[in-house]
Amino acid sequence: QVQLVESGGGLVQPGGSLRLSCAASGFTLDYYAIAWFRQAPGKEREGISCISSNDGSTYYADSVKGRSNISRDTAKNTVSLQMNSLKPEDTAVYSCAAGDDCEVAITEYAYWGQGTQVTVSS
Repeated sequence: QVQLVESGGGLVQPGGSLRLSCAASGFTLDYYAIAWFRQAPGKEREGISCISSNDGSTYYADSVKGRSNISRDTAKNTVSLQMNSLKPEDTAVYSCAAGDDCEVAITEYAYWGQGTQVTVSS
């Protein structure tokens, strides 16, 4: 069964950090570009980071650049997103997705996780 499962979300105070993980079963993440998206209530889904499959290039949206780091753990078949200096506006449901390339449209990502809630609040 092909599945992506996110973990690591939760409640964190402003300025704090979280490490989100995206674990795959039924396929190997190394063969796919893996992107993280987030969606806050009433807002459109936003792509925030991606790691490519071929050369490991990484991409970040301006909203998280300098505060985030995406990485692969091949042995664990996971991709993680480390987020630091969290702000209340980072509150959203965070989802990972697997696609052919970081440049593809959001509708072309083949596999999606169910999402994990991140709430940044004091």
